[in-house]
Formats: sequence, C-alpha cells, structure tokens
Amino acid sequence: MIIRLVSAALVAGFLAAVVASGLQFALTSPLIIAAERYETQASTTAPHFASLVVRVHGGHDHGTKDPAVNGGEVAPEWQPGPGLPRMAFTALATLVGGVGYALLLGAVLLACGREPTPETGLRFAIAGFLAVALAPALGLPPELPGMEAAPLAERQFWWVMTAAATAMGLYLIALRRSTIAIAGGLVLLVAPHLAGAPETSHAASALPAGYAAQFAARSLGIAFVFWAVIGLAYGWAWTLFGRKATAHA
Repeated sequence: MIIRLVSAALVAGFLAAVVASGLQFALTSPLIIAAERYETQASTTAPHFASLVVRVHGGHDHGTKDPAVNGGEVAPEWQPGPGLPRMAFTALATLVGGVGYALLLGAVLLACGREPTPETGLRFAIAGFLAVALAPALGLPPELPGMEAAPLAERQFWWVMTAAATAMGLYLIALRRSTIAIAGGLVLLVAPHLAGAPETSHAASALPAGYAAQFAARSLGIAFVFWAVIGLAYGWAWTLFGRKATAHA
C-alpha cells in the first residue's frame, strides 16, 4: 500500500510539475522579469527600498534589515541567477511541491475511505486548490517583485490557518453533510477572512497595477491546472499500479 501510494504520488507530481512549469515559463515568468525591471529602476532612485525575492508559486519575501550590518541596509538573500539557473530551480521546486501535494492527496483519499480514481482524485484535488491556493489568495494574492507585503511570519501563519480551516470546512460540508457539520464548515470557511489577512503598507509602487492583476489571475489559473493534473494523474497512476500488482500476483 505504501509503495503504491508513493509511486502514484511520484508520477502525479512529475506530470503536474511538467505542465505547471511550462505554464509558469510562458505566462508568469515574463511578468516577473518585467516587474524586476521596475524594481531595479525604483531601487536606483530609492536606496533604502527593500529587495524582494519571488517564490515559485507567487508571493515574495522581504530581506531582513539589520542595523549592525551594512549600515542598516537590507541584507541580500541568495537566489538563483537569471536564465537557465532560475528556470531549473523553479522547475525543481514545483516538482517537490507536486510530489508533496500528491502524497497528501493520496493520504486524504485513503483516510476518507475513497478509492483513488481519476474522478475522485479530481474532486479532492479541486478541494485542495480551494484550500491551498484560492482561499489564501483572497487575503494574500500572489505578488510580484516591487510590491509591499506584511512580515513573512505573519503571512505564513495566516496562510496555514486559512488553508487548514478551509480544508476542514470543506470536509465537514462535502463529506459529513449533517446540519451541524455544514454550519460548522461554513464558520470555518469564513473565520480566517473575518479575522483578516496581515495588512501591508500602502506605499506607492512603480509597478503598474495591471501587472499585479495579471500575475494574480495567471498564478491562480496555473495553480488550478496544477492541482487538476495531480488529481487526475494520481487516480490514473493508482489504478495502473494496482493492475500491475494484480497481474504480477
């Protein structure tokens, strides 16, 4: 069972990473490069502007400012060089994330007593997209370089809280289905947003607003495809490895 679970997750994660990486390079990478040009231009006119590091699935991290280092300037963080190194690290990070999410999907399917098939895998994968990508994006949309953001620790805590609450809420609504469970699930769905995401400073940015909107929309679209491929591929791979095991026996 464990070998079958891991094998299906490896296949699903690899296929999802291939598709998502291709979409990222075609749709979001040009926006990131354009945003970095604006950020570079802004840094030449504002020496104390914080440098931002783009994560693979959108969003960014601020460098930490240490008054004892470089006169209080932002300490630069390591990041892969432009071109092929960045593409390789992005694809690798997407692959690791894809395999991890596929393992989680398979474990949830088995824990809920559902036989992994392409159909059930897709349904649970859509729930995963809602919990991990869409719900957190309502408060913390994917961000480009040059956009202000709240402290990293606060954003991470709110993201984890929102993803966990949304996942549990969807479970209560879709699988438990009793009146109390549905009511509790609705409360869990809205609670993180009532609490509110960490607020960012409203400093002016040289980045055009259209770039940020396009990046957020494209990132969410890629995330949906990413999760859909994971669900479909996991169900297909699980069935395939089951048939091979039966034939070998």
